Amino acid sequence: MPALKRLLLMVVPALLVAGTLAACESNADSSAPAVIQDARSGDVAGGKAAIARIGCGSCHVIPGIGGAVGMVGPPLDHIASRQYLAGMLHNTPENMIAWLRFPQHILPGNAMPDMGLSAAEARNITAYLATLK
Repeated sequence: MPALKRLLLMVVPALLVAGTLAACESNADSSAPAVIQDARSGDVAGGKAAIARIGCGSCHVIPGIGGAVGMVGPPLDHIASRQYLAGMLHNTPENMIAWLRFPQHILPGNAMPDMGLSAAEARNITAYLATLK
């Protein structure tokens, strides 16, 4: 197995487990898994504003974002209907949040920079991207 694939098989689950444990501590009385609630609690309008403010459109074409005509990363039209993120992660809200926050940890050397997004920013951006079916 290539070294990169081994690394990804260790890093991605570790990020998801850490996020699940942290979320479970703050939402222990809830009936649904906390990380799923957390991932789906983003604000669509806040995500759209964050995408514009951060400048995601300098690298991506993003429907609904003025001036988002970048040609570095993939176009994000229909991102919510795609099966995979970065060609390797199942397209789930949890994985999208992890990818947005830590792309260089998940796939070192890829073109997506670590933008220093907070958990709330990543949740909100994920909520907006989920509307792009």
